[in-house]
Amino acid sequence: MFSPPLALASLSGESDAAWAEAGAEFAGGAFLGGIALDEDARDAARALVDRDRTEFLPDDPLAFIDAQLAALEDVDLQPGFNVRSATVDPIPDAARICRDRDALLEINAHCRQDELCAVGCGESLLRDGERLRRYVQAAAETGVTVGVKVRAEVPGVDLPALAADLESAGASFVHVDAMDTESIVRNIVAETDLFVVANNGVRDEATVNEYAEYGADAVSVGRPSDNPVVLERVHDAVVEQTSQDWSSPLL
Repeated sequence: MFSPPLALASLSGESDAAWAEAGAEFAGGAFLGGIALDEDARDAARALVDRDRTEFLPDDPLAFIDAQLAALEDVDLQPGFNVRSATVDPIPDAARICRDRDALLEINAHCRQDELCAVGCGESLLRDGERLRRYVQAAAETGVTVGVKVRAEVPGVDLPALAADLESAGASFVHVDAMDTESIVRNIVAETDLFVVANNGVRDEATVNEYAEYGADAVSVGRPSDNPVVLERVHDAVVEQTSQDWSSPLL
């Protein structure tokens, strides 16, 4: 999906085309966003802004996705866009834009802010697997490469089983915030043929090697994704790991 198998993970209100281009020296991929697509998700994002969080709230979120991806057309990087929606309706529209821009679509089932979960976005989708499956299927039917950003340690959620279900709905990848349960990556790898991007705490050779040992196909850097010192360190570890025994048919 991208090489080197290092991605920049989206940071709400910060991860735009300029951010992705700045990290392209080190990363093979970048997930822009997240971007709220429908009115309920946008209302939740406004509520987050009211309590001093940074969010993307353009007048037209679909035009924003298209413009941001267009800005990366000549950048040597595989882009993706992380999207939030309380309904399935805008998912195919975002998917078609990503498809036409040769970008990945990443459905957000990850954010855990109360405002987002209350309207059915983010982490709440992990507890509503059938609705999340519909999102994936609606996107996959457009021909886009679709995946889901998920979070471990959500009570009542069997993440490997959910990942397998999403694969059957048409997902090609899963982006796993492992929290403090890094071994969940191994369980997802065992249950699926998805391309698995491991996230959380990726800072150095030790963390890269740990996720590689669990079978991850790639890793992603979140909060320090704008820190070239961290990115260079992780990049070098990923390249070294890839040259040894880290391989995937999708790389």
